[in-house]
Amino acid sequence: MASAAAGLLATMLAAGPSVATPDPGDALTQGTVSAEQAAEARSAIQSGDIPGVDEIVHSKNIEHLANIPKDALKGTNSDLAFQGKYAFAGNYDGFRIFDISNPKAPKTVAQVLCPGSQNDISVSGNLVFLSTDSSRSDNSCASTTQPASVKESWEGVKIFDISDITNPRYVAAVETACGSHTNTILPKGKNVYVYVSSYSPNAAFPDCQPPHDGISVIKVPRKAPEKAALVGFPVLFPGEGPDGGGNPGGPTNPGVSKTTGCHDITVLPEKDLAAGACMGDGILFDIKDPEHPRVIDQVQDNVNFAFWHSATFNQKANKVVFTDELGGGGGATCNAVVGPNRGADGIYDIVGKGDKRKLVFRSYFKIPRHQADTENCVAHNGSLIPVKGKDLMVQAWYQGGVSVWDFTDSANPKEIGFFERGPLSATTIATGGSWSAYYYNGYIYSNDIAKGFDVLKISDRRTDPAKRIRMDELNVQTQPDYFDFDD
Repeated sequence: MASAAAGLLATMLAAGPSVATPDPGDALTQGTVSAEQAAEARSAIQSGDIPGVDEIVHSKNIEHLANIPKDALKGTNSDLAFQGKYAFAGNYDGFRIFDISNPKAPKTVAQVLCPGSQNDISVSGNLVFLSTDSSRSDNSCASTTQPASVKESWEGVKIFDISDITNPRYVAAVETACGSHTNTILPKGKNVYVYVSSYSPNAAFPDCQPPHDGISVIKVPRKAPEKAALVGFPVLFPGEGPDGGGNPGGPTNPGVSKTTGCHDITVLPEKDLAAGACMGDGILFDIKDPEHPRVIDQVQDNVNFAFWHSATFNQKANKVVFTDELGGGGGATCNAVVGPNRGADGIYDIVGKGDKRKLVFRSYFKIPRHQADTENCVAHNGSLIPVKGKDLMVQAWYQGGVSVWDFTDSANPKEIGFFERGPLSATTIATGGSWSAYYYNGYIYSNDIAKGFDVLKISDRRTDPAKRIRMDELNVQTQPDYFDFDD
């Protein structure tokens, strides 16, 4: 297995920045592994080193309450958002709304067919926001896929009214440069600002040409969402030359993505603070003026991080967890050869005050269970578990499953619970596993790319206090003020 895994890693590194094109394509990718890799996978299953195909295993403190398979929407399941008793689940074919008032038996309330990967999803009040980051014939929900080189292609953000939760109504669309891979909402009184993250993995997109070194900002009036409009494209990586001031990537930094935009942004509205995971860079920035964000600090890790994918603040806003999506979500990177520091989380302390704040690296965290070479596995989306005085997090790792871990000691993070399925196949690489795993009102909800919507319950003295925290709405990339940060 070591030689096979070494070959995979070498292939990813040799490919340079292009390997870190995050998240699977419009359809589940599937490829044949070598005979040696397949034999090793079967051997690992037979020996009990990894679970059997589709076998569910979990730690004693986690219970699997429910699974709702995919239904009308057959595409890749993506991100999650929550409001009241509802969960909103993105899918490359649209989005699905679940009634989760009984977590043991979620019920489908609505399924909206509106193709356009990734359909990253957010909700605020009566509005749902969907990201489209694939070349579409137009902005309608009946659009078709077309080559990226077509100048008339549409990509951007779609807005739905959910006043009638059973019948979401499409009310507006805003086209953005290079599309919208993800979106982050920033509520401000009568308006909702949408930070649109997009980047340029493919030079064929006419509006993705470098330097694409900023984010699009959309302003949406709550009472008139049809008037939503682009209000700016703030540059976060100013610099000389055709690529701006972000990480140059390979060949200067082999195996690292060149920064041509951001993948995801997390905001702390109560602190006017945001963290950006931007391909080859991690940034901390001030969002007091939402239309003109200002970078405070910028960091790189050219040894172990291939693609800065997402960011999570701790409750006191003195730490940030960044994820590295080595292999773009399609690689089998959770093995001994890749090791514990690549395709992992990077934990950074925030030291100093005001404009002098700095991101200081402390350690890496990666799940301690090795996965088969037929399992795509790497750090992906997660959220805090709100326990005062502790820094606890639940996180998706694709086919590595769902991990609950503690980073209260920034230098010594540790896993305290897990849930996973065995590989989808022992002979081929079929992309699957948990895309997002989030804690909401006492339960963990996971959107599995292939298997559907999972509900988990953790019972542990370390996490039990979080059950007292009740929220009316949760978009994980718009982190709530669970507690008074000044305590």
